[in-house]
Amino acid sequence: MGKVTGFLEYKREVEDYKPVEERLKNYEEFAVKMAKSRVENQGARCMDCGIPFCHSGCPLGNLIPDFNDKVYNGKWKEAAEILHATNNFPEFTGRLCPAPCEEACVLGINEDPVTIENIEKNIVEEAFKNGWITAKPPKSRTGKKVAVIGSGPAGLAVAQQLNRAGHSVTVYERDAKVGGLLRYGIPDFKMEKNIIDRRVEVMKEEGILFETNAHVGVNVDASALKKEHDAVVLCGGATVRRGLPIQGADAKGVYQAMDFLKQNNKRVSGENFEEAEISAKGKRVIVIGGGDTGSDCIGTSNRHGAVSVTNFEILSKPTIERPEAQPWPFWPMRLRTSTSHKEGVERVFSISTKAFKKDIDGNLTGLVTCEVEWVKTPGQRPQLREVPNSEKHWDCDMVLLALGFTGSETTLVEQFGLETDMRTNIKAPETNYQTNVNNVFVAGDMRRGQSLIVWAISEGRQAAHHVDKYLMGKSDLPLKGDGDLPRI
Repeated sequence: MGKVTGFLEYKREVEDYKPVEERLKNYEEFAVKMAKSRVENQGARCMDCGIPFCHSGCPLGNLIPDFNDKVYNGKWKEAAEILHATNNFPEFTGRLCPAPCEEACVLGINEDPVTIENIEKNIVEEAFKNGWITAKPPKSRTGKKVAVIGSGPAGLAVAQQLNRAGHSVTVYERDAKVGGLLRYGIPDFKMEKNIIDRRVEVMKEEGILFETNAHVGVNVDASALKKEHDAVVLCGGATVRRGLPIQGADAKGVYQAMDFLKQNNKRVSGENFEEAEISAKGKRVIVIGGGDTGSDCIGTSNRHGAVSVTNFEILSKPTIERPEAQPWPFWPMRLRTSTSHKEGVERVFSISTKAFKKDIDGNLTGLVTCEVEWVKTPGQRPQLREVPNSEKHWDCDMVLLALGFTGSETTLVEQFGLETDMRTNIKAPETNYQTNVNNVFVAGDMRRGQSLIVWAISEGRQAAHHVDKYLMGKSDLPLKGDGDLPRI
């Protein structure tokens, strides 16, 4: 549990970052690696709290006090084994997870919580550096074939777990490279793509096959795929982007955030793209949507050389402190300022866009907004109300819609004959992750809706257990929080 008095002796420390003016010149990760001794001191802050609520905060059930203690004692390889027992890809979560575990940390009740996410990142990087993460193919094969559709975090987790069980796994990815939104949605300054590549190479050495440019339902026949495999696992993510159906939405200069981010990631990696170039250089950019995707658009726009970047959020400005209605250890909706926000942006809350304005040629020239307020009535959902006489015109050349996703595309749903819920998520219970079609399973955002990377990995691991059980009658693959030590 770290050092008994560690939380009294050491203050919370996180990684330093390169100066804004330096990091805006490129798309490289800009976190400055901490010295091992400093990370070990952070591990020492993990309290002997009795009940580690960080476990409940983590969708993977990571054994957090255990690996913190190993780090504090300098036993990094053992820490890596413990971390990998519940998390297939800590190099992803250690960079990209919003760390609900830290919000549930007992120390966080009245002090700064343990830097769990940064410790996790340092553990896995130490493991890769020292060659502790190597391919471990199964000792024997079961003769069962599984197709995994989608190579995001859910698909990769499913594939690795089922391969460990001895099944022959092929991952089908519609894009040119493996990784899903990890590769094409997350900017390189948050996670460079060699981080994905090195893990995929390990998985290939373990015997997993990857088929890219393989869009199931388009250039790969879904019914044939189902017949050729003993099980199919759908991990294609929630990909239907939410639009803004208002006047002028067809203006040239209004783009979906994911089109902007995906194209930029292709540009950075040297990949070709056929669509017209989307550039924020020299433009007045407005990003509509205050979540992580909006933040990524802000950081990317500033690197393009935007004249200005403004961020709209329809919700009220959160408090910095935990709201009273969201007590510890629950996840609080408080004000969060990302590294991209600190690179230059005007943030505007309680605002709604009413119309886009365009010139005679259809080019975006500006937009019209109004202020809004959320009216709360006991026993009812808050109601959005426009503030009278609050209309305002904003000049802009580019708008990026970062409004989230509404569900899964219908192609696979129709071709496999799947049932969906009212939110267009594919129906499958947590008890077995099995759809209404006998040998078709689903995990990640296709099942639960738009969510976190850590949830995708968790769902992938749990779905793999149930697929293995379906194929073999029983399964030794772990479920949430049930590790399979030692395993790196």
